[in-house]
Amino acid sequence: MCVRTHLNCVRKHGKTHEKFVKHTGNIRIKDIARMAGVSVGTVDRVLHNRGKVSADAFAKVDEVLKNINYKPNLIARSLGKGRKQRIVVLIPNPVSDPYWQEVHQGIKQAEEEWAHYGTVIETRFYVHDGDEALERVAMETLNTNPDGLVMAPIFHPQAMPVITMLREQGTPYVLINTNIPESEPLSFIGQDLFQSGKLAGRLMSIGKGDSDRFAILHIGEDIKDSVYLMEKETGFRAYFDDCKTTRNKIDSHNLNQDTEPIPNQISKILDNELLKGIYVTTSKALALVACVLAGHQRKSEVQLIGYDMLEENLQYLKQNIITFLINQNPKRQSFVGISHMANHLLFKRTVAATELFPLEIITQQNLDSYLSSSIH
Repeated sequence: MCVRTHLNCVRKHGKTHEKFVKHTGNIRIKDIARMAGVSVGTVDRVLHNRGKVSADAFAKVDEVLKNINYKPNLIARSLGKGRKQRIVVLIPNPVSDPYWQEVHQGIKQAEEEWAHYGTVIETRFYVHDGDEALERVAMETLNTNPDGLVMAPIFHPQAMPVITMLREQGTPYVLINTNIPESEPLSFIGQDLFQSGKLAGRLMSIGKGDSDRFAILHIGEDIKDSVYLMEKETGFRAYFDDCKTTRNKIDSHNLNQDTEPIPNQISKILDNELLKGIYVTTSKALALVACVLAGHQRKSEVQLIGYDMLEENLQYLKQNIITFLINQNPKRQSFVGISHMANHLLFKRTVAATELFPLEIITQQNLDSYLSSSIH
């Protein structure tokens, strides 16, 4: 039986038969328009969320889509056999960083999602220095003329020349993880890092005295170039500045391997008996600090706060070595960033200029319920 006969059957009886569903691969927009009694242009506007559609026409099209068990990929084949859209994603190399491994997983999910529409998503990695620095990798990428770019611009000095190139070429770009407001991207997806730091400050103050000492640890990062780390530290300090009655001392430490092993440096910081809390600004370094704290005699006296539900971090949270995790949802950041770009390129949809994720606080007590829910 031909597709048209099945369409007439659905229109007459208002329900979907299993046999029909198996044959809907060749469904066309004009078939839906015929069933709904509206124009092809009206169906196109409903499917692609563009232009004005009356409430009555929308209801008719919506009813047909429900009756035929409409799936976006069925229509994708009829969107035209035009040139495929190519989106390139630039992120730090995830080889040794579980945070960016989570981001990479989100990219893989987006690849599967948008493959139905013929969209090609490429991922390219950069590091802070050397031949794979952001600016060099971006220049090579832009020479291939991608239709859109999704980028995590964590090193500000390297990011600005890239943004200049993007503007000169007229290539749309979306930023994830770290926002550079003056760059005016198509969209930014991530968290308000300043408010994230303030939240860490508020959590750190719980049950603490006005004159307690706290430490901010930046580990294995070039702090002067990492805008996202500075935003977190600034927010953390701002919280205590706002509490004008406190006399808390906050020390900032940039730890690297240049002088001595990082665990030794962490242990010396913990030796300070006035220290009551540590705030770690990068998720990958948190487990290292937790490991040192777990073996230190002051482990029950020092509160530890950091980022993200990475596997090692969760183990230390369960042991109550880590007190609070602030979840940045890295996997979803990349997925949403790519989806915004794809919607802009394919369907000309207006996307939110800023999409800030909630500042989720994960504790030993709510971890299991959070992991068993469907929201993360």
